[in-house]
Amino acid sequence: MWEWRNIYRGMLMGASDVVPGVSGGTIAVVLGIYDRLIEAINGFFTKEWKKHLKFLLPLGIGVITSILLLAKLIEWLFEHYPGPTQFFFLGLIIGVLPYLTHKADVKHKFKANHYLILLIGAVLVASMAFFQTNETEPMQNLTLSTYVLLFFSGWIASSAMILPGISGSFILLIIGVYSTVVGGVSDLKFDIIAVVGLGIVFGIVVMSKIVKFFLENYTSGTFALIIGLVIGSVFVIFPGVPGGAGMWIVSVLTFLGGLLAAWLLGRVEYK
Repeated sequence: MWEWRNIYRGMLMGASDVVPGVSGGTIAVVLGIYDRLIEAINGFFTKEWKKHLKFLLPLGIGVITSILLLAKLIEWLFEHYPGPTQFFFLGLIIGVLPYLTHKADVKHKFKANHYLILLIGAVLVASMAFFQTNETEPMQNLTLSTYVLLFFSGWIASSAMILPGISGSFILLIIGVYSTVVGGVSDLKFDIIAVVGLGIVFGIVVMSKIVKFFLENYTSGTFALIIGLVIGSVFVIFPGVPGGAGMWIVSVLTFLGGLLAAWLLGRVEYK
């Protein structure tokens, strides 16, 4: 049976993937479909591919639709209201942690080494907050070397996207191609979309196989790393202390909105 409910799930994941600092993998955890997503990507290349296609196709339609529709909106929000927008996603990220700790059964299964892995994951992602890029404008006059860079940027970014807590968009920002990719999507530049899209597909396939192996063989350790990555992403997306009473109020409200969105999604999606 086709899982058409995945269209709206994919739209939420696609919206998050446009935002530097927010991971589509994190949203998949909020939605309670992360394990199923990894299984479906790997299962698509087996004889049961039709079953997994019924899960992946609606999800993919949602992701692509969301990216195409929301790229300009996200750009506008970050240009005009960067602080409140980041506080919303900050609330969303923090709101996913209770679901992750429950799913990992931290209280009963985590030992000292798992907390060490968690700490390493958190420090790894949090350190990304110190990376800077001089990118200001989209690249012009694209050459063969530029297309190669965009392909491998998509590959690396999508490898990050599949991991909760690591933002593929932030990886693009660090590499210096974020505005080129987002601008290409919002302006429907099909050469950029095709090259980056191909890199994304290859990256997701490769990384999903790695994640599946570790989830199956080192479950608690993998969840410890994932929780650490999510915690670390809080430091990456935190926009700083708001300036002025009005901005404080708006930021607190958007932060609470993010927490509420995570809680509502958890109530709807988790069984």
